[in-house]
Amino acid sequence: MEMVKKAGLMALLLGAMLVTGCASGPEPIYQWEHYQPQVYEYFKGQSPEQQITVLEEDQEKIKSAGNRVPPGVHAHLGLLYAQTGNDSKAVAEFQAEKALFPESGAYMDFLLKKYQK
Repeated sequence: MEMVKKAGLMALLLGAMLVTGCASGPEPIYQWEHYQPQVYEYFKGQSPEQQITVLEEDQEKIKSAGNRVPPGVHAHLGLLYAQTGNDSKAVAEFQAEKALFPESGAYMDFLLKKYQK
Protein backbone atom coordinates (compact mmCIF):
# COMPACT_ATOMS: atom_id res chain seq x y z
CA MET A 1 0.00 0.00 0.00
CA GLU A 2 2.88 2.36 0.87
CA MET A 3 4.39 1.78 -2.59
CA VAL A 4 1.11 2.74 -4.29
CA LYS A 5 0.95 6.00 -2.31
CA LYS A 6 4.53 6.88 -3.26
CA ALA A 7 3.85 6.09 -6.93
CA GLY A 8 0.70 8.21 -6.86
CA LEU A 9 2.56 11.08 -5.21
CA MET A 10 5.37 10.84 -7.77
CA ALA A 11 2.84 10.86 -10.64
CA LEU A 12 1.14 13.91 -9.14
CA LEU A 13 4.47 15.69 -8.75
CA LEU A 14 5.52 14.82 -12.29
CA GLY A 15 2.20 16.08 -13.65
CA ALA A 16 2.56 19.35 -11.74
CA MET A 17 6.08 19.84 -13.10
CA LEU A 18 4.88 19.23 -16.65
CA VAL A 19 2.05 21.73 -16.33
CA THR A 20 4.23 24.46 -14.80
CA GLY A 21 7.06 23.74 -17.23
CA CYS A 22 4.73 24.49 -20.14
CA ALA A 23 3.54 27.79 -18.71
CA SER A 24 4.63 30.81 -20.69
CA GLY A 25 6.61 33.62 -19.13
CA PRO A 26 5.34 37.10 -18.43
CA GLU A 27 4.08 39.25 -21.28
CA PRO A 28 6.62 41.77 -22.57
CA ILE A 29 6.13 45.35 -21.41
CA TYR A 30 6.83 46.87 -24.82
CA GLN A 31 6.34 45.89 -28.44
CA TRP A 32 9.69 46.56 -30.11
CA GLU A 33 8.89 45.83 -33.77
CA HIS A 34 11.73 47.19 -35.98
CA TYR A 35 13.22 49.72 -33.57
CA GLN A 36 16.50 47.94 -32.85
CA PRO A 37 17.23 47.09 -36.51
CA GLN A 38 16.47 50.71 -37.42
CA VAL A 39 19.03 52.00 -34.93
CA TYR A 40 21.54 49.67 -36.57
CA GLU A 41 20.54 50.95 -40.02
CA TYR A 42 20.98 54.51 -38.76
CA PHE A 43 24.62 53.80 -37.95
CA LYS A 44 25.08 52.07 -41.29
CA GLY A 45 23.87 55.21 -43.06
CA GLN A 46 20.36 54.26 -44.22
CA SER A 47 18.37 57.30 -45.31
CA PRO A 48 16.40 58.99 -42.53
CA GLU A 49 13.26 59.01 -44.68
CA GLN A 50 13.25 55.20 -44.92
CA GLN A 51 13.74 54.87 -41.18
CA ILE A 52 10.99 57.41 -40.47
CA THR A 53 8.57 55.42 -42.60
CA VAL A 54 9.37 52.15 -40.82
CA LEU A 55 9.20 53.66 -37.34
CA GLU A 56 5.94 55.51 -38.03
CA GLU A 57 4.38 52.28 -39.31
CA ASP A 58 5.66 50.46 -36.25
CA GLN A 59 4.17 53.07 -33.92
CA GLU A 60 0.78 52.75 -35.58
CA LYS A 61 0.94 48.95 -35.38
CA ILE A 62 1.95 49.02 -31.72
CA LYS A 63 -0.75 51.52 -30.75
CA SER A 64 -3.47 49.74 -32.72
CA ALA A 65 -2.59 46.51 -30.90
CA GLY A 66 -3.01 48.34 -27.59
CA ASN A 67 0.65 47.94 -26.68
CA ARG A 68 3.26 50.40 -25.48
CA VAL A 69 5.96 52.00 -27.61
CA PRO A 70 9.37 51.16 -26.11
CA PRO A 71 11.78 53.71 -24.69
CA GLY A 72 13.91 55.45 -27.27
CA VAL A 73 11.57 55.17 -30.24
CA HIS A 74 10.19 58.70 -29.95
CA ALA A 75 13.68 60.11 -29.32
CA HIS A 76 15.16 58.29 -32.30
CA LEU A 77 12.28 59.35 -34.52
CA GLY A 78 12.76 62.92 -33.31
CA LEU A 79 16.42 62.83 -34.28
CA LEU A 80 15.47 61.50 -37.71
CA TYR A 81 12.93 64.30 -38.18
CA ALA A 82 15.56 66.84 -37.13
CA GLN A 83 17.98 65.36 -39.63
CA THR A 84 15.44 65.93 -42.41
CA GLY A 85 14.77 69.52 -41.28
CA ASN A 86 11.34 68.86 -39.76
CA ASP A 87 12.01 70.52 -36.41
CA SER A 88 8.35 70.77 -35.37
CA LYS A 89 7.88 67.00 -35.61
CA ALA A 90 11.24 66.47 -33.91
CA VAL A 91 10.13 68.60 -30.97
CA ALA A 92 6.81 66.70 -30.74
CA GLU A 93 8.67 63.37 -30.60
CA PHE A 94 11.13 64.63 -27.98
CA GLN A 95 8.22 65.86 -25.85
CA ALA A 96 6.47 62.49 -26.23
CA GLU A 97 9.64 60.64 -25.16
CA LYS A 98 10.03 62.90 -22.13
CA ALA A 99 6.37 62.47 -21.13
CA LEU A 100 6.43 58.68 -21.46
CA PHE A 101 9.89 58.16 -19.98
CA PRO A 102 10.72 60.92 -17.46
CA GLU A 103 14.16 59.42 -16.86
CA SER A 104 15.08 60.72 -20.32
CA GLY A 105 14.17 64.26 -19.29
CA ALA A 106 17.67 65.74 -19.12
CA TYR A 107 18.60 64.50 -22.58
CA MET A 108 15.22 65.44 -24.07
CA ASP A 109 15.53 68.93 -22.56
CA PHE A 110 18.95 69.25 -24.20
CA LEU A 111 17.50 68.25 -27.57
CA LEU A 112 14.43 70.44 -27.12
CA LYS A 113 16.61 73.50 -26.49
CA LYS A 114 18.45 72.75 -29.70
CA TYR A 115 15.39 72.30 -31.93
CA GLN A 116 12.63 74.44 -30.37
CA LYS A 117 12.11 77.79 -31.98
